[in-house]
Amino acid sequence: PEMQEFFSVLMPDVKRELRRGIVECSKRGLLHSTKWLAEMHHGLSDVHIDGVSASASASGAEEHEDRTFSECQLEGIAPAEYSDYFLAKSYYDVREYDRAAHAVRNCESSVPRFLHFYSTYMAREKRRLDSTTDQANLNEPNQMRDLGDLLATLRTEYGKSRLDGYGIYLYGVVLKALNLNQAAEQMLVHAIRLVPMLWSAYLELSPLIMEKKKLLSLQLGGHWMRHFFMAHTYLELYLNDDGLKIYEELQACGFAKSIYLIAQMALVYHNKRDVDKAIELYQALLDSDPYRLDNVDTYSNLLFVKEMKTEMAQLAHKAVSINKYRPETCCVIGNYYSIRCDHQVAISYFQRALKLNPKYLAAWTLMGHEFMELKNTNAAIQSYRKAVEVNKRDYRAWYGLGQAYEIIKMHYYSLYYFKIAHQLRPYDSRMLVALGETYEKLEKSENAVKCYWKAIDVGDIEGIAMYKLANLHEKLGDHETAVHCYIMYCEDERAATDKQSLYQGFITLANYYEKKGDYERAAYYAYKCLDSDDRKTEAKALLKTIDWKRSAEWKKTKSKTSTTVANAETSSEDEMEWEHPDVRVRPATMTHGTNTTSLGGDGAASSSSSASTSGRPGRSVVEGLRRSQSTRSGGSHPTASTSTATATTASVGTAAPAEAETRGTRRSSNTAAGSSAANNNADQAHSDDGSSMEISSVSID
Repeated sequence: PEMQEFFSVLMPDVKRELRRGIVECSKRGLLHSTKWLAEMHHGLSDVHIDGVSASASASGAEEHEDRTFSECQLEGIAPAEYSDYFLAKSYYDVREYDRAAHAVRNCESSVPRFLHFYSTYMAREKRRLDSTTDQANLNEPNQMRDLGDLLATLRTEYGKSRLDGYGIYLYGVVLKALNLNQAAEQMLVHAIRLVPMLWSAYLELSPLIMEKKKLLSLQLGGHWMRHFFMAHTYLELYLNDDGLKIYEELQACGFAKSIYLIAQMALVYHNKRDVDKAIELYQALLDSDPYRLDNVDTYSNLLFVKEMKTEMAQLAHKAVSINKYRPETCCVIGNYYSIRCDHQVAISYFQRALKLNPKYLAAWTLMGHEFMELKNTNAAIQSYRKAVEVNKRDYRAWYGLGQAYEIIKMHYYSLYYFKIAHQLRPYDSRMLVALGETYEKLEKSENAVKCYWKAIDVGDIEGIAMYKLANLHEKLGDHETAVHCYIMYCEDERAATDKQSLYQGFITLANYYEKKGDYERAAYYAYKCLDSDDRKTEAKALLKTIDWKRSAEWKKTKSKTSTTVANAETSSEDEMEWEHPDVRVRPATMTHGTNTTSLGGDGAASSSSSASTSGRPGRSVVEGLRRSQSTRSGGSHPTASTSTATATTASVGTAAPAEAETRGTRRSSNTAAGSSAANNNADQAHSDDGSSMEISSVSID
């Protein structure tokens, strides 16, 4: 049901309308419309409107259809004017436009009158093209003079309501050629409503539509041809998904075999940067229609992007053999020389294409690219300006202008052009990265950061936005954010198309982690830089530094461990100081086993140590007794005992034997006093025993 709503006309009726349109356009000399309608008609070869029908009534209708079809071939031409019309038409067909216009100058019926006006227009246009130099402007004052009198005539005729739909179309074309776009738009819409099958009217109207809102507000009538126009204009506006949707629906309705539709879908995939899919469709097109040159320039661009040199050479040879003097052929050859880095020859072919058709957009843009390759910025700017003159929506030309002005360091100019390119392609990360770079050069860092983030959000084509962002944060001194960005950038090595940037990221991260003391990570990133010729020396030096710092840290840790040993020893003695005989809590033996290590790592104190830490043999009796003592004694004030241990740390490690002896004596008397207060003889015996043992051991040392 939705499909019927979208396209409510039956295919046989569509085919009849196409056939009628072919005849009408053909007799008026509208060759491009005729060609398009004929291609569409041919795509409906499965729809049968000729031959015997099942019902008599239907056959009667078909006889009537045939009669009207034969009549319409001469419809609109008065019998008295047949001879003048046939003469004029034959002159027109061999491109003798002035002779054709003269032959039907006095005719009154609609078709010969249109042929007179149209031949006049074509004669002026041909004269203008023949006299156009490479440097001349496309819309120069001479054109105003040439078309001024024709415009006046058409305006008068229109005022008298003597123009049919085709005449109004021509009036719109002349208005547009003179840059009177608003009036041109009104006339073209009027013409489309009167003759909806006139494809050229749609093509002339399309470049005047600058936004989707305006497109949807156009009053074109309800004819089925509007779907083709809508999809075509969506593509011009780079609204590829909207266009693709319409084309898919049209294919489902019965236009699946249409060559035009396949070519347009290939163009959609080209715009969406789905290069493989687009190439596949163009190859299918060339297989089904091997001598077709329309869109072959776009196909050549795709092959250029994929660097398929052999296929480009074959395509160039084929195009030359079909028609050497088609703008598309010149463009294909230009691309071929461009990929071979023969930029001067490429430029000469693009210039030849523009001789054949000065409004051939692709050639202006590509020629601009070639001049950029040759570092001829002025010529590149001229070419891009011409491209913009032809089509204000060509984002490549605006982007090219931005790049050219960037090279000559006119950053405010390049910012202006990049902004227009971004408006035309809001979801293209290349435009956003270019904007960000320009803002950076203008020291508008906040704007630059926004542009880079947006480029990452829309999908970074070139894979450099994150690197640019990291670099910018680094410049601004925000090292934490910079490191975060570098990590994200370096995570996917394949996405980083620029190896230099990737190694820059690695070395920055290595330096950062080295300063932070995270030597594992620093070494990991530094090792990655060994693959780079430029960064290898720096990475090796950094790895040496990391190695040296690691060993220094290891030594430090070793000496720290020995200090901890001293703490542990004091701690076990201090616990005895705080012992309350009434409350006996048995702490985990494991703890003391681990903590009670030897007094110093330098051999200045007793050599005995706990089994769990160093595993040295020959533990003294003193140590054994002390351990049994500490195991039995409970820590009812553990906090105090710990703090005492901490307080005495510094002195214990470096105390002279005499001091140690004094402190040992003091401790023994304290402990003895505590024990006697509790009247516990057994404990007192142990305590005294342990203390006196300790004193003797220190004295011996």
